[in-house]
Amino acid sequence: MSASSIELRLFQSTPHPCGYWPLRTARDLVIDPDDPRLEKLYPHGLGWGFRRSGNLLYRPQCPDCQACVPVRIDCERFVPNRSQRRCLKRNADLRWQIIYAQRSDEQLALYQRYLAARHPGGGMDKHTAADYDRFLLGDWSQTRFMEIRGPDHAGNDALLAVAVTDVTVAGLSAVYTYYDPRSQARALGTYAILQQLQWARSRQLPHLYLGYWIAGHAKMAYKRGFSALQAYDGQHWTPLPDDRQAPQSA
Repeated sequence: MSASSIELRLFQSTPHPCGYWPLRTARDLVIDPDDPRLEKLYPHGLGWGFRRSGNLLYRPQCPDCQACVPVRIDCERFVPNRSQRRCLKRNADLRWQIIYAQRSDEQLALYQRYLAARHPGGGMDKHTAADYDRFLLGDWSQTRFMEIRGPDHAGNDALLAVAVTDVTVAGLSAVYTYYDPRSQARALGTYAILQQLQWARSRQLPHLYLGYWIAGHAKMAYKRGFSALQAYDGQHWTPLPDDRQAPQSA
C-alpha cells in the first residue's frame, strides 16, 4: 500500500475538553473507524502524526491551537544520557516480558491505583474494566503488553508497570504506560521507554513513537530527555534540536 495512493475518509470530532489544558476545548481528525484497512493503514497513520486510542486512529485538529507535536525516537541513533543510564542501573533488579494484550485482574488493579494517584477527580480515576479495554485494546491492532516486575515498595515481588505497545512495520508505538505510584523513585516511565527502545532494536524496527509533545507542559517534558528525537511538522519528520520550541496556541 503506497502512502501516495491511499484514499481516506476522515471525520472531525465534536469539540471536547482538552486532555492537556483543562480550560481549552479540542477537536480530533479521525480516520473512518469502519475502514477495513485500519491495520494496514496504521503504520502510515503513525507517519502522519496519528495515534491509536481503542479502535480509533486520531490526530488533534484544533482550529486555534497547534501545540501538540507528534514525536518519535530514531532507534538506531538513540544514545542514553547519564540520567537514563542511572535509571537502568537503579532498576537492574527488574525483569520484563512481552505478552499478548489481554487484561488481567492484576493489571487492572495496578491501572486503577495509577489513575487514582495521577489523575484524581478527572474522570479517568473511575475507569472500569470496560473502560480499560475501550481505551487500551484494539480489535485490529497488534498490541502487546510489556509487563515489568520486581520488588515493590515493601520488598514483595510484584507487577510494577505495564507498557501498552503496538507493533507495526513502521516501529513500535508507545500507547500508554501505567505503573505503581508507590515506586515513583524508580522512574518507571523512563525505564519502560528505554526497554521499548531495546525491544524495537531487537526487532530491527526504525522508530519508537511517543505520541505528542507540548512545549511548556510539565507532564510532557520527559520526552525531550531522549536523544535522536524527531518531530512531525505536518509534512516532514525532522530532528528536534534542544532549543526548538513547539508552536503554542493562539
